[in-house]
Amino acid sequence: MVKLPASPRPELTPEAIYHYPEHLRPWLADLPALPGVYVFHGDSATLPLYIGKSVNIRARVMSHLRTAKEARMLRQSKRISFITTAGELGALLLEAQMIKLQQPLFNKRLRKNRQLCSIHLNPQQQPEVVSAREVDFSRTGNLFGLYANRRAAQEALRAIADGQHLCTGLLGLEPFTPGKACFRASLGRCAGACCAKESLADHQQRLLTALEALRIQCWPWAGAVGVVEQGASGTQIHVINNWLYLGSADNLQQAATLNTTTPGFDSDGYRILCKPLIGGALPVIPLE
Repeated sequence: MVKLPASPRPELTPEAIYHYPEHLRPWLADLPALPGVYVFHGDSATLPLYIGKSVNIRARVMSHLRTAKEARMLRQSKRISFITTAGELGALLLEAQMIKLQQPLFNKRLRKNRQLCSIHLNPQQQPEVVSAREVDFSRTGNLFGLYANRRAAQEALRAIADGQHLCTGLLGLEPFTPGKACFRASLGRCAGACCAKESLADHQQRLLTALEALRIQCWPWAGAVGVVEQGASGTQIHVINNWLYLGSADNLQQAATLNTTTPGFDSDGYRILCKPLIGGALPVIPLE
């Protein structure tokens, strides 16, 4: 009788061995049903496991405890803390700031990006990729899109070329000989500005139209401003300068103490703040 080899035992995943984290029950009673940030802490006093935000801290934390995919993080958690905010904007800003400063183990988003790049139109109106190390994104005009690195910015520009039948040679993405059709033109993927089949003006206009949807707004104030947000837990003044969140205060006097000059451009702050500030969704008070 032939003995068949034993089937390998399936590897147990965190989901397969999930158990409700009873050890965290003592930290649940004080969780408020208010906007803010919550933190799962492990053994380390300085390195948190996870930082999150919600318009309802209690409901969001409770959902974590019932999520089998987070079993590993829950097993390592020893306690839960929280900070309330006036509203959703304050929670978004505080979460992004805390993640960058504390680098929690289980957060994959909002990490500090040191290679941030954008597409810039130079004085000759030609696109070039620039990094936040080279120019101040909050003060420089003619910037389009935010990208993790140069390659991502170049791929975005190439995608625009594909969508608009632009010449990648004229865009500086590939070498080309002026007056001679590029390889893409022979494939019908370039409208032929490289070989005078279309005018350079038409080529440039399609480029500008496509880029306009990606335009980065320059910081529209002379210095720092206070963004007033009201909620069930009170009123906060979020201090912002060059799209960078500097902190929150309960009154203008406290807000003035946060009015410091900080170098660099914060892409997460820009994404969070641009629409509500430019759109006038919340009151803005210049602090200069």
